[in-house]
Amino acid sequence: MSAHVIADDAEALAVAAALAEEFRAGASARDAERRLPHEELDQLSASGLLAVTVPAEHGGADVTALTLAEIFRQLASADASLAQIPQSHFAYVNVINRQGSEEQRKFFFAELLAGRRFGNAQSEAGTKHVQDIRTRLQPQPDGSYVLTGVKHYSTGALFADWIPVPARAEDDKLQVAYVPADAPGLQVIDDWDGLGQRTTASGTVRLDAVPVPADRVLPHHLTFEGPQLHGAVAQLLHAAIDAGIAAGALAEAAEFVRTKSRPWFESGVETAAEDPLLIQRFGELALRTRASEALLREAARAVDAARADLTHDTAAEASIAVAAAKVQSAQTAVEVASALFEVSGTRSALNSLNLHRHWRDARTHTLHDPARWKIQHIGRYVLNGTRPPRHGLL
Repeated sequence: MSAHVIADDAEALAVAAALAEEFRAGASARDAERRLPHEELDQLSASGLLAVTVPAEHGGADVTALTLAEIFRQLASADASLAQIPQSHFAYVNVINRQGSEEQRKFFFAELLAGRRFGNAQSEAGTKHVQDIRTRLQPQPDGSYVLTGVKHYSTGALFADWIPVPARAEDDKLQVAYVPADAPGLQVIDDWDGLGQRTTASGTVRLDAVPVPADRVLPHHLTFEGPQLHGAVAQLLHAAIDAGIAAGALAEAAEFVRTKSRPWFESGVETAAEDPLLIQRFGELALRTRASEALLREAARAVDAARADLTHDTAAEASIAVAAAKVQSAQTAVEVASALFEVSGTRSALNSLNLHRHWRDARTHTLHDPARWKIQHIGRYVLNGTRPPRHGLL
């Protein structure tokens, strides 16, 4: 596989905008038919976008968090499933950047620049809570490991070249093994049947005594010791996806009202787009959407500031800013995607139009982690100066 190498932030944004427009054209059909986006992901790999956070000393563009968030927002405005697939890819690139040895960094960054994709085999079902990881990494006499467990919600694994797998070692400390997709004993099952984000292939990964060389294992537990931005960056991309869903839904609602909706007879106007009550509602929805995008940009700048000067305080500021953006964008995505029907009228509910994909995507994606806990951490920080926890979900 070969890929273009993006030079800087400006080129990354231009490439993302162009791809988003291409992906928008087929998004509804892919969702309706659950046609998995293999070709589109190959385009994404070939474009170089998946390597934009590779450090400059390894040949990458090393773009800002502000740029990365805008890339995801643009992609999600076109196809929320497609945007969700590389979210964990960038999270595990960050793990390599922070915890990888020089040799590991050199190897994996070269893989990324060549267009290789990381998947995700993180969550487990049936455990006590989301951080109760029971997948085991057993050491072998030759220094290698054997990986055993079952993962669920494995977004991107079906399309991946490498699948990062968090697991517990003998000392119960969290490690992450980077496993090639064709490793013996690894099975990726396409059993995702969510009501939204239908084409993420967020199914099951089974690991039956999968052999893992020692140099493919990183000490993930160290990621959460000391000030870090792992959770802030990961959540920033989730917020960007929600902001993109809202923008996409608002744009499609406006197009529908302009071209297909009829005015209500009491309005006394010739077209639905002239209805003052509809104009009022679109103004309200636009305000919510713009507020989400503004908070997203503010959060991204806080992450960039912390990255330049990483301390407990700057990391906390970044996490709180991202939490605020995530809460706002999640609420807005659900509201705007639902209001699409309110403003567009009865015809918009036709299943054949598939306008409900925006709401299904918003409702599904915003379940990733509860906004109520983010609001708690924001409140504690503002009222008592309590720094947010470093568990990777904030």
